[in-house]
Amino acid sequence: MGAALERLGSSAVSHAIEVNQMGVSFGPTLAVDDLSFSVEFGEVLCVLGPNGAGKTTAVETLLGFRAPNKGTARLFGFDPVRHHREVVQRTGALLQRGGVWFPMTPRQVLRLTATYYAAPRDADELLRLLDLEGCAATPWRRLSGGEQQRTLLALALLGRPRALVLDEPTASVDPEGRQVIRELIEHERARGCALLITTHELQEAERLASRVLIVHRGRVVTQGTLDELAGEQALIIETSSAIDAGELAAVLHCAVREDSPRRYHCASDPSPENLAIVTSFLQSRGVSLTSLDTRASLEETYLRLIGEQRSERS
Repeated sequence: MGAALERLGSSAVSHAIEVNQMGVSFGPTLAVDDLSFSVEFGEVLCVLGPNGAGKTTAVETLLGFRAPNKGTARLFGFDPVRHHREVVQRTGALLQRGGVWFPMTPRQVLRLTATYYAAPRDADELLRLLDLEGCAATPWRRLSGGEQQRTLLALALLGRPRALVLDEPTASVDPEGRQVIRELIEHERARGCALLITTHELQEAERLASRVLIVHRGRVVTQGTLDELAGEQALIIETSSAIDAGELAAVLHCAVREDSPRRYHCASDPSPENLAIVTSFLQSRGVSLTSLDTRASLEETYLRLIGEQRSERS
């Protein structure tokens, strides 16, 4: 039986994680609707979306805590419900719902959990890597939110997983802790681990993601690399005072829109010649250039797409 399962989990695998047209309902409420994506080994996929978008439901279904109402979810080719043990042995997970028995310390829970694995990582090594040595003997209930989050991440790494599923891994974590977590995520990616990360923090996604998936009301809005989501190159400027977008459009011979107060998107090639035209125009109006980009940021793309989705449904 074990050999047959191993063949199932290896011979037909094209992706580390694969979700195909998955739907999850809670009574009449459709939390996840026709969701499809994949994650390769050595890749970081960041899933973005507002509260209620279905991110946590999708993660919990992927890990086998509930069966989808339609479609499929697979890790290493395994059905996470039917072959839950095989998935758990190969996957590290950090979920929003969960914790540690409150009298236990980080060192105690890591050493206890290590006994469940055939070849676990050293508990003291993980305490060091996640900067937990100073609180390793502190009961769970007395840890800060960031210390608890880093302890849960250490537990996710303990079994040397082939895939990591992390739901809001930097929530409640201070800047130093975030840097520790970023470095560990990059290390896991470099060793070939597949990483699926949900987050509300767009700057973290820009730092970490190989690809980004944006979801809204349980459906995929778009997915791609950061460059693909940013779209065509343009001149995106911020100015010290407001300007007339129509006047700038006339001298640049392109469309110009005001994305926010004093921030303008010019559908123009960001060449030195066009930048000189913009600079000259601003000087003639007594206005300074305070910022210049050549592509939209992930935050701008995200807000635009989510805004469009809300407008379509209103």
